[in-house]
Amino acid sequence: MKLRLPFLKKSPVVAVVRLSGTIGMVGRASLNDNTLAPVLEKAFRKGKPAAVALEINSPGGSPVQSSMIGGRIRRLADELDVPVYAFVEDVAASGGYWLAAAADEIWADDSSVLGSIGVISASFGAHVFLARQGLERRVHTAGKSKSMLDPFSPEKEEDVERLKVILGGIHESFINHVKARRGEKLDTSADLFTGEIWLAGKAKELGLIDGIGHLKPKMQERFGDKVKFRRYGVRRPFWTRFGAQLAQDALAGIEERAAYARFGL
Repeated sequence: MKLRLPFLKKSPVVAVVRLSGTIGMVGRASLNDNTLAPVLEKAFRKGKPAAVALEINSPGGSPVQSSMIGGRIRRLADELDVPVYAFVEDVAASGGYWLAAAADEIWADDSSVLGSIGVISASFGAHVFLARQGLERRVHTAGKSKSMLDPFSPEKEEDVERLKVILGGIHESFINHVKARRGEKLDTSADLFTGEIWLAGKAKELGLIDGIGHLKPKMQERFGDKVKFRRYGVRRPFWTRFGAQLAQDALAGIEERAAYARFGL
């Protein structure tokens, strides 16, 4: 039996959620709203935490999943009146920065890379290779735009224009999110939304982060030396280590490594 003495003040607890890896669909990336939903619910609701700290190390990924995860963090924070602090490790770029901006404050290491507030779409064109091999591409559609940007057919100017409209709309949503979350902290004289990345010191000057700091000392500074930390994360079932899942994870690992490499990591 555990004796509870009501006159003894409990030490504050900070719930720590690790957000590490690329952001994407279920089974193709480390971070997505479906797998993180129960983790975030527990972190915000269990034991009335004094705050939720996000450990972020992500080069980005799906803008939709980034928005959904960030939106969930904000809904829980506002509903339960729990402050959120983001602590960036190696990188919080693109969708990774979207997640960081969901916090009330963003802290980073001196060497952290942040930013990349832009949208990218990458593909390939194989129609010349097919022609050289004597292969003919046959596509039949109902709807003239159904096969837009087919990598096995020559690129069409109208398809590129449609894609630019889509990317522009997503970029605008990203910009609005950053402006809404960072507000007057942002340096309005600088062009922050070109997709450029910065080290933490410059990011602080631009208002993209609140300062240089690490999780434990910063939380002790805010909540006292007796603050306790309770960690939450996604647990992978034992069976996922085998068979097809292992091969899929290997492919996802290669994709993730390539995503980090874009930032020199």
